[in-house]
Parts: sequence; structure tokens; C-alpha cells
Amino acid sequence: MSDQAEPWTFIGPLSSFPDISQDNEKCQVLPACKTLSVPRPEPEESKSRMNRLSDLNDQVLVFKYKGFLHAIDNQCPHSAFPLKQGNVFDIEDLGSAGIRCFRHGWEFDLFSGKADRGPHMLNLWDIELRDPSGVVIDGQAGRIDKEVWARRAIKE
Repeated sequence: MSDQAEPWTFIGPLSSFPDISQDNEKCQVLPACKTLSVPRPEPEESKSRMNRLSDLNDQVLVFKYKGFLHAIDNQCPHSAFPLKQGNVFDIEDLGSAGIRCFRHGWEFDLFSGKADRGPHMLNLWDIELRDPSGVVIDGQAGRIDKEVWARRAIKE
């Protein structure tokens, strides 16, 4: 990947992300996540029918856990299984949080991307909260819902 930043993608209003730690004992991602296809920019000459089809490689998974928004690749770096079927948990020793792949049980830190074993790294996305102009939620004047935007992080 180049060191050029990719464009930001609008994900949705902040109010559309319930905190999965509060409503779900097992902290499953699926019920409270958003998964969007964000194809990587490609030169026109390299596009083929297969490249245009959405796959896990192009998907971002966005959810909220314990007050933090997380945006990650939906594809497990170990087994290419959709992480939206995984579980989120606390990493007590580190004061962090992780996601466990449903298929083989591999675990990844949601803040560093590190795997619990092997050299695999979870791809984390940058998240930005923006103030929209003139959007009011719940019919209450002065209460403006933030917009959630994400982009693939630049790899160093």
C-alpha cells in the first residue's frame, strides 16, 4: 500500500451505534455493527470483473464497545473469516479490548491490531467524528448527532 491516505467514507450517525457492551452479554459484534464495502482505489487498467465484486477484503466493520468506536477490516487476518461474527472482550492485563474470530478462536487487540499468536495483524481504520451542519436528533434543538467517518490507516 502506498503512503498516500485513502479518502474518508461516511459510515453513519453516531447515534446509530449502540454500545455492544451494554446490551449484549456475549458482546457479539453482529447485532450492533455496520459493515460497508469500501473498495481500494485501483488503476483503471487493472480492474476486472472479479475485482469489482465486493468481498471481505473490501469491507470495514464498525461498532462501539465500552464507549469506543472501532473500525477494522471485516476479514480475519488468519483465516479470512468475517469478524462481524466474532465476540468482543476485555483484555484485563492490558486495559484494552479484543475481538475473537468465531472460526478458529484467534484473538486480536482492537487498539494495536496484534494477534494473540503468530505474526498476523488486524487492519485498523482511522475514525473521525464530524459535526454535520443543521442535523438535529430526537427533535431537540441544540442536540446535534455526530457523523462517523472512516478510512484505511496508512501503513508505515
